[in-house]
Amino acid sequence: MTNIAIFASGSGTNAEAIMEHFAASDYARVALLLSNRPDAFALTRAERFGVPTAVFSRDDFRDPNGSVASLLQEHRIDFIVLAGFLWLVPAHLTAAYAGRIVNIHPALLPKFGGKGMYGEHVHRAVIEAGEPTSGITIHWVNERYDSGDTIFQASVAVEPNDTPDSLAAKIHTLEHRHFPAVIEDTIRNLKL
Repeated sequence: MTNIAIFASGSGTNAEAIMEHFAASDYARVALLLSNRPDAFALTRAERFGVPTAVFSRDDFRDPNGSVASLLQEHRIDFIVLAGFLWLVPAHLTAAYAGRIVNIHPALLPKFGGKGMYGEHVHRAVIEAGEPTSGITIHWVNERYDSGDTIFQASVAVEPNDTPDSLAAKIHTLEHRHFPAVIEDTIRNLKL
């Protein structure tokens, strides 16, 4: 059984889709959900699925001997998923989990990525740039924001009347449809 840890900073709709996808799996399971925000609704979603949770500080995250590293070892985590997690992953974790950390970004990278490009900021930038399409990018995580190799992309049309909110709704549909399945395929291909 492959043990997955999800890192989430916000409401956790993607985390919930992933937990739901793996709830009945005999191949992989979500074994831990970690958040940098004690008020993240993702924590409540995880509790509903019986998934252990923890909240951590920036210092704990950056410390190779801190609570985050300890929790990942304690829960025997094999694979990490960033699902709406906004901090840059420190080098000690990208090294320890090289080729085993994925992220989802709400745009078609390499456009509209990097520090500060998340949520409404991304959707507003896409619309203001007059892009005809947007979408999702699922990619490997490395030591730089949104620069790891692409695993999967899916796109939607940006309509003339789209707002950041209406575009976000289209993007969320793509995320929930594809992210869990791509995670499963990726884990199976890695033979974890």
